[in-house]
Amino acid sequence: MKNPLTALACTLLSMHPLANAAPLEPIPLWPSGVPGEADLKLPAESIELKGEYEIEIMSNVSRPTLTMFPAAQPNGAAVLVLPGGGYNILAYSHEGTEVCEWLNSLGITAGLLKYRVPRRENLEKHEAPLQDVQRAIGMMRTRAEEWKIASDRIGILGFSAGGHLAAMGLTSDGTRSYEADPKFDAVNGVPNFAVLVYPAYLTDEKDPDKLSPEVVVTEKTGPTFLVVAHDDSKFVEGSARFYIEMKRKERPCELHIFAKGGHGFGFKNTKEEIQQWPALAAKWMETMGILE
Repeated sequence: MKNPLTALACTLLSMHPLANAAPLEPIPLWPSGVPGEADLKLPAESIELKGEYEIEIMSNVSRPTLTMFPAAQPNGAAVLVLPGGGYNILAYSHEGTEVCEWLNSLGITAGLLKYRVPRRENLEKHEAPLQDVQRAIGMMRTRAEEWKIASDRIGILGFSAGGHLAAMGLTSDGTRSYEADPKFDAVNGVPNFAVLVYPAYLTDEKDPDKLSPEVVVTEKTGPTFLVVAHDDSKFVEGSARFYIEMKRKERPCELHIFAKGGHGFGFKNTKEEIQQWPALAAKWMETMGILE
């Protein structure tokens, strides 16, 4: 008998042909200069292939960019994709380009964010990347008509450290820590919804029964989908804690905890049952009216 989730995935994909348009040229996020990094010197940006699945690992990002993946049959929804990597590298393929292509198959326009790594000295691990997220969301809203995006259906999807970053972007009050540029930042920089895949760093280091202080769920926090494995040794409790806070604030939220899967499998690099998370996320987006 065919697995019902597999059947669901096939149905959803049949509704949106797999033929995708080519990604657009990467857009520099900071054409007038990256905030606070005029004198920063890093080794040259590099990409290497690692592991059984030949994952693209990107290092030393000092010039962040946004690469748009337009859907062949856009439905107006858009998602900014944030690869993980512990705020030290970016897992750019299995948590990035592959995810954008899947979103395109659902009719969703995707934006792949190449945010700054590694962690900047004397800054919180997330401070510089969060600036990149806010600027990228601002760009997507500013150019929504050009990219056939509904400005009230722009979401964010992150893995591991990218999941932490996505959670901060979603729960932000919109305040920017850099000097706003009216060409990009005149619009709201908070996404409308989020998909968090094995998000990291969501629990307070001093009290695991609380969310990290930089993640503040409120009565305005957008709908959220979370997926994590029970055997994710470090981060499973953070997803549960985020769900509890969403429930207490009466915000829409869906949480899936699978028995096995570990951490870091990305879009499809696992043989465990948790590989069905894209079908579940697609169904959730359909249920929430995002795929109209």
